[in-house]
Amino acid sequence: MKALQIIEAGNIKVTDINKPTPAAGEILLRVRYVGFCGSDLNTFLGKNPMVKMPVVPGHEISATIEQIGQGVPAGFQQGMRVTVNPYTNCGTCASCRNGRVNACEFNQTLGVQRNGSMQEYIALPWQKIIPAADLSQKECALIEPMSVGFHAVSRAQVTDIDTVAVIGCGMIGLGAIVRASLRGARVIALDIDDEKLSLAKRLGAKEVINSKSENVIERVKALTDGLMADVVIEAVGSPITYTTAIDIVGFTGRVVCIGYAKSEVSFQTKYFVQKELDIRGSRNAMPEDFRAVIQYLQNGTCPKDELISAVIKPEEAEETLKQWAENPGKVFRILVEF
Repeated sequence: MKALQIIEAGNIKVTDINKPTPAAGEILLRVRYVGFCGSDLNTFLGKNPMVKMPVVPGHEISATIEQIGQGVPAGFQQGMRVTVNPYTNCGTCASCRNGRVNACEFNQTLGVQRNGSMQEYIALPWQKIIPAADLSQKECALIEPMSVGFHAVSRAQVTDIDTVAVIGCGMIGLGAIVRASLRGARVIALDIDDEKLSLAKRLGAKEVINSKSENVIERVKALTDGLMADVVIEAVGSPITYTTAIDIVGFTGRVVCIGYAKSEVSFQTKYFVQKELDIRGSRNAMPEDFRAVIQYLQNGTCPKDELISAVIKPEEAEETLKQWAENPGKVFRILVEF
């Protein structure tokens, strides 16, 4: 069967691999669409230290059930549209023992620590298969990245009395904007791209700030009567956005970090103490985050077509990734169609 494989940095090829057979407790999926995300781009560029090449990328999955293995409980049917929870959990590390399986110490995400889903068929444990109700196949591929943003809002314990600043309006940041607005919070979106900020406003942001052309600290101060944000969600992963998060959060506020900064970040740590901040990481997503995204997409208000920058065939992957690397700020999600 056809699969995409990153052989080495800058080299991704269509290859032929064996079609899997579902073992007991597994479900064979017919893959329809898989989203390229930032981690896949970094793998292609040789900047993902967690990946051992060659690797089949992809963990944002839209599929239908092809075959059901022995021992799978009732509720799954052939032809059912599904997405996938692409993370593993060991069950015995500190995170798993505390019920936060999304942050398992030994997690292996599809397409990162193990081969992913950019192939025509994939067999996975039934526990990782998530029925997607009546969503379209393309919508199914948007569930996982949005769930990461939804999870960050849960980590921040956002309520309807909060002002939430979201730094970065990529796919994950937009998920955080949606979830925070659904919880009744006032959302301020920050990005350097006006098109992304326009979309953020349609997805629930009350105010937007172009951090390239505006004074972010002064704008947040003006919008909050000097109180600054109750919650800041960092969804970029750069030294500048990390320090900005500390600058614009109010006293006793919460800062939630999703993005991985690829270089060291220098902080004035006195602000941690003076403001008595809660600084929290947010990794992956929990099953309830997936369910919340599915419910949101079912209401029909998401401009899903605007979130899909391109739909390509596997043979177009290398050229598409090269173009994305040259202009990363203009891409939300690229779907590979199988």
